[in-house]
Amino acid sequence: MNMAPNKAAWLQKAGTPLEVGDAPMPIPGPNEIIIQNSAVAINPLDNHMQDAGVFVQQWPTIFGCDVAGTVYEVGSEVQRFKKGDRVIGHAINLVTGKPQDGAFALYTAVPEDKAAILPDAIPFTQGVVVAFAIEAAVCALFVKQAGTAMPGVSTPALGLPYPSLRSVSSNKTLIVYGGSSSVGSTTTQLATAAGIKVISIASERNFDLCKDCGATEVFDYHVPTFVEKVIAAASDPEREFVGIFDAISTQETYANDLVILNRLGGVHLACVHPPPENVPDSIKAGMIFAVNDVATPVWTEYVTPALETGKLKCLPHPTVVGKGLESIDEALHKCKAGVSATKLVVEL
Repeated sequence: MNMAPNKAAWLQKAGTPLEVGDAPMPIPGPNEIIIQNSAVAINPLDNHMQDAGVFVQQWPTIFGCDVAGTVYEVGSEVQRFKKGDRVIGHAINLVTGKPQDGAFALYTAVPEDKAAILPDAIPFTQGVVVAFAIEAAVCALFVKQAGTAMPGVSTPALGLPYPSLRSVSSNKTLIVYGGSSSVGSTTTQLATAAGIKVISIASERNFDLCKDCGATEVFDYHVPTFVEKVIAAASDPEREFVGIFDAISTQETYANDLVILNRLGGVHLACVHPPPENVPDSIKAGMIFAVNDVATPVWTEYVTPALETGKLKCLPHPTVVGKGLESIDEALHKCKAGVSATKLVVEL
């Protein structure tokens, strides 16, 4: 009988610190793997879950989205993985509500189609930064039709081509607002790998990171005229402007988004938070929900070879906050205080 001791950082109720304690050992469904976690990463979404109980379906809960570690057990129908494989995975507790599907534990259940082999050359603390961001980027870029991933959450519909391991080009241009963020970095990389020209908005100190991800031009949002500069850069009559992915999604960024989109003739606005109100009819705005079957081909066919060849880089670089489940609460506090051009990681 499987008696490995599992522990987790539990959230007993909204607005409280996490409490480390025993947890049931996850049992894999037919198409799931159990990952023995070596590293987990923190996302702003995790702060909302801890503070307000957003997406929590049962209490107490184990949440968190990003895991990297070793396959401990595989479900009866799993084909792509075997025990001992090094992997990264996207844990989906925010959809299922099951504690065993949360990242902040020693062992986590992850769907087979939301995981990928992590090349030996990439440390777990580095690989873990891209798991959630891959799925969020895919949902922003490649969802073909607007719809709902879950009740009350509309998804944008950029409908762009999937990333390719080959060199491809298109006549499309995308603006990524918040290009140095975790999701912004990965969105830029996947869009670039689909042949799309990316214009990024970030702080000047993070220009190199944005360009390392593939952005062709980067504009500093601290410069008063940056909106005009972005509009000018995206106003190429030879190219199709497809929209903005806003990885920040605040009232301030929304105001700038709408100015840019109005001047460039509308199109799509993909947001990481609920979209702004009173959006003109010419603009299709929607919040991405970062769990979607549209990501399956990217996970199964693209991620591992792209990591192996350097086409997908584990950016932004991690900041390891500490070691052990006890460090996760500290990492959440640091994330809430704000980070720039890094992703907070805890080793286990």
